[in-house]
Amino acid sequence: MENESMTEINELSLDPFYIPPRGKYPIFFLGVIIYLFAIFCNMTLLALIIFERKLHTPMYFILFSLPLNDLVGISAMLPKVLSDIVTGTRKVYYHLCLLQAFLLHMYGGGVLFILAAMAFDRYMAICMPLRYRSVMTARTVASIVCLVWGLDFLLILSLFVLQTRLPKCRATVMNVFCDNPSMLKLSCSNTTLNNITGLFTTAVMQILSVSVQLFSYIRILIACLGSRRSEAKTKAINTCVSQLIIFCIFEIVGTFTILSHRFQNVSPDLQKIMGMLIFLVPPILNPIVYGLKTSEIRNTLLRLAKNKISA
Repeated sequence: MENESMTEINELSLDPFYIPPRGKYPIFFLGVIIYLFAIFCNMTLLALIIFERKLHTPMYFILFSLPLNDLVGISAMLPKVLSDIVTGTRKVYYHLCLLQAFLLHMYGGGVLFILAAMAFDRYMAICMPLRYRSVMTARTVASIVCLVWGLDFLLILSLFVLQTRLPKCRATVMNVFCDNPSMLKLSCSNTTLNNITGLFTTAVMQILSVSVQLFSYIRILIACLGSRRSEAKTKAINTCVSQLIIFCIFEIVGTFTILSHRFQNVSPDLQKIMGMLIFLVPPILNPIVYGLKTSEIRNTLLRLAKNKISA
């Protein structure tokens, strides 16, 4: 089956974890709890933004994309992995594998672009408060959101258009889920163009995101240091700290994931776990960080909780 042409097969095999028989169900139930917790937290954040009129501001309309993106990332990966663990299934249809890989890469690029858009919004609000309402209109916010998702979609689409043109001579994906690098290894032809395009796409995403965020936060820091109002400084810094924490979480987890594949002495199972973390840690921590560090969301949650208790 390893040498069959992809035109003759429509099924791929995934490379599963080694899990002792007694550990299968505990790991499955732990995974289900993690998934449901992430879904609950992100859905709660989405619901607050939708139904609370106080949160109908440019900042939160842009923030709306973050939990939505987190739901895409964790839902595209974890349910399939958990299903394979409990059923012992290794098979996946090629087109479903391609869809999973596309969604996971969309998630990764989406985090970077959404955080850049949120940083720009905070720059406008803090450094240009008098112009903020006239610049960050509903049309501008809609354009920013469309740019974030549109640019992410086009860059990731370019990767997979190039990938699907390659002839396949292998049918085993050396991972517990499908991603572009693992699917490229199914081909026996030259993948130099794909590798260069992948590096270029990653570089573009990182440079654009980091540049916008670096510019925005440096200007915000300068504005805060120059302000005589300590209350304004505190509010501005607290608003930006959440976004910086989320960005750092994503970059640290991503760096560990990349490094785990660069050292030969790292076990394959550990590499797979590190690969999963980038789709697990941010979706779990992002809504918690925003709930704790953003006063509007925290106060809204507390008010709703008090109303529910007193009702």
